[in-house]
Amino acid sequence: MNWPGKKSNTSSDEISLDSEIAFHVEELTQANIAAGMNSVEARRRALLDFGGHEQVKQQIREVHLSAVLEGSRSNLRSALRFIRRSPSFAVVVALTLGLGIGANSAVFSAIDAILLRPLSFPHGDELVQLEQQNLKKKGPQGFAAPARLEDWNRDNSTFQAISGYYTQSISVRTGDLPEKVTEAFVSPRFLKVWGVEPLLGRDFTSAEQKFGGPGAVLVSERFWRTHLQGDPKAVGRPLGKGDPLTVVGVLPATFRFPDRDTDLWMCIPGDSPYTGDRDSTWYKVTGRLKPGVSLAQAQADLATVQARLAKQYPKTDGDLTVALQPLKTIVTGAIWSSLWVLYGSVSLLLLIACTNIAALLLARTAEREHEVAIRYSLGASRRAIVLQLLTEVFVLAVMGSLAGLLIAAGSSRVFSLLSKDLPRADEIALNWRVVLYSLACTVVATVVCGLFPAIRGSHAGVSGQLAHASRTQVSGRNPWQSILIGVQISLAVALLIGAGLLLRSFEAIGRVAPGFSTDRVLTMRISGGYEETAEMDKLKQRIIRTLNGLRSVPGVEAVATSSAIPGNSAQYPMELKVSEGKIGTGEKITADVRFVSAEYFPLLAIPMLEGEGCRDGLRNDAVIVNRSFAERYFGSSPAIGYHLQSAVENSFMQAATIKGVVGDAREQGLEKAPEPTVYWCNNAPNPDPHYLIRTEGDPMALSLTLRRKVHELEPGRSMFDVMPLDDHLEDRQGENRLRTTLLTLFALTAIALVSIGLYGTISYLGRQRRREVGLRLALGALPGQIIGKFLVQGLRITLAGCVAGLLLALGVSRLLMGMLYGISMFDPLTYAGVLLLTFIVAAAASLIPSVRAARVEPTEVLREG
Repeated sequence: MNWPGKKSNTSSDEISLDSEIAFHVEELTQANIAAGMNSVEARRRALLDFGGHEQVKQQIREVHLSAVLEGSRSNLRSALRFIRRSPSFAVVVALTLGLGIGANSAVFSAIDAILLRPLSFPHGDELVQLEQQNLKKKGPQGFAAPARLEDWNRDNSTFQAISGYYTQSISVRTGDLPEKVTEAFVSPRFLKVWGVEPLLGRDFTSAEQKFGGPGAVLVSERFWRTHLQGDPKAVGRPLGKGDPLTVVGVLPATFRFPDRDTDLWMCIPGDSPYTGDRDSTWYKVTGRLKPGVSLAQAQADLATVQARLAKQYPKTDGDLTVALQPLKTIVTGAIWSSLWVLYGSVSLLLLIACTNIAALLLARTAEREHEVAIRYSLGASRRAIVLQLLTEVFVLAVMGSLAGLLIAAGSSRVFSLLSKDLPRADEIALNWRVVLYSLACTVVATVVCGLFPAIRGSHAGVSGQLAHASRTQVSGRNPWQSILIGVQISLAVALLIGAGLLLRSFEAIGRVAPGFSTDRVLTMRISGGYEETAEMDKLKQRIIRTLNGLRSVPGVEAVATSSAIPGNSAQYPMELKVSEGKIGTGEKITADVRFVSAEYFPLLAIPMLEGEGCRDGLRNDAVIVNRSFAERYFGSSPAIGYHLQSAVENSFMQAATIKGVVGDAREQGLEKAPEPTVYWCNNAPNPDPHYLIRTEGDPMALSLTLRRKVHELEPGRSMFDVMPLDDHLEDRQGENRLRTTLLTLFALTAIALVSIGLYGTISYLGRQRRREVGLRLALGALPGQIIGKFLVQGLRITLAGCVAGLLLALGVSRLLMGMLYGISMFDPLTYAGVLLLTFIVAAAASLIPSVRAARVEPTEVLREG
């Protein structure tokens, strides 16, 4: 009923309270009428005696709340008693859920840090990378000319600011030998784009961003702490003794510049004479969008700007356009596919864990039927029993979640070990989002694991449950456990097949012949600045002196330089042309271009098929092509003698004569087939090429000797990135190794859980049918027959699960298709191996409890009351 002046409340709880109060008021009214009062007076008196409507409702709510809290406390105490009575069961459940929730939380922490969270800059979702593209060339050019960058910044209407940078390695002396430091040259508006405020000091002034202005440098917090002793007074002083650069600011440790090794930032003035050449492309360009501007709007805006520039500068800009991508997409790369595959696998693992626990709980609740029957007989409601059983599962799930958080806390280290180049790995950490996710998994696990067993355990009537405790009952049938185990098997089979395919693929990559020798080859670099490229002959002479000096070190067999590490770099193919006009097939020529010194091919044992290799010298008028290039573009005609040059003007790639043809090498990576490749005979495409050194013994054993030799040859330079070539090739497989290792680990955990679940199911069936087994043995059945019966039952469940798992595996295999190398998604060896492993595990898990069930003493069983 609605009281005067009170709005109607249609919630079920409020309606219930109103109905209860109305009932009591009506009872008092009728009593007053019976005592002689008229109806109006009787109702008035009843309202006065009963009390205020809201006060009474609040009292009733408090009574109800108190009952709920008391019931919760009672259920919690009962759950703790249950755990104390069955500690081994509780430990198994908690550890099983801990594995499932922990693995789930660990992978989620990686997904959260790498994919879900914005970049660690203020309003990081506003940052985009800009790349100029040549419509007549294959692939993006990547870098942009400083003059063009300034045009984009000035003429656009969708960006707050646009800036660019490039990095190089220099040397600083902190001990006996120089130490490598990465410095970045940046265009104006650098800190505005990145949204960073210096920890100490200030940004570049307008005078420092003009040509001829004071020299200034920003330093990282790491450099300030290690090289400037963390002295606040370092700001305003020269960077080093006699250095023309003044330290004007210290950037915070939280500033995660894309090149994490960078410690120094210097501004290149936009009005410099050397920044006006529109063909000189230096900068990686980053822009910050205006609030509310979409990527599509910014793309259309810059397309308009670049179209105007194409008309204004038709020679340099006529074929150019601009491509935009969120910076986060660039930073994370292609790792997202591997992470989502791992997330799907751990979700299946958690589901397997939940069904495993559900099967165990079904057996447990069946054994507690007598206890449940007694509670029914004492007046407990079915809702109360279900809540009690769910509380027990929730407590166990919380224990598992806490164990899982410990696993998640160490996940960052695991991810970094498996993949050194994993983006944003240093941001993977246990935080409130991961904790909330773990709690959500706990709730889900409680519902999935406990709801069905709780409802099932409270379903039968009192008499039926008491009958199960009678010794006249031979056995019961409960197909749900078998169904749950079958579900586990099907999910585990799908995971195992996915892991098996990745393992076989990883193995296939390991068997690939790279086309070059990696044995006893050390790689390293020596610091150098791009200003050296202004005098290319002088730079080449310096590298030749270094090569000759390194060859003189005892234990060194050969030394060469390369613009890229063989088998470990993905470069965009470049467009080339033949000076003589069209040749061979007449198609447009694109190839992977590499710059190498004379000993490159003999050092790596790449066979020379025709002609001759590179020669030492200052001139770069010779190129070597691989077999794929010769066959694709020259067909059956000889390639030697033709002249190649870049399709666009390039000072590093003047017209050069094809002097030889070498065998195909997997320069782009072991998992990629050889592509047409051109090796320009030039030891100095940049001031710090990769040095390749073949040694007589362990390459790393010579590293210190080589470092001292470099110091002797170039006292002001440092040696860095020293590691064997084999290690580079292994690191390239980091993402592949990460997903393969973790998916295999999850799959093995899944099959272990399946074996535990199957073992528990057969054990439960043996206990449930103990009396039946005793009767059969008493009537003359042989133990082998009993064992065979239980074993067949376990294998029947396994067969059904395997059939369902094979169907599920087809979908899993299709998801992995783009990650496989050298094998089919229907690889018969993988499928057969997984099925064999599953049946072996299932047979072993079923055999032990089957033997135990067949060892009962018939006389003891028949005497049990």
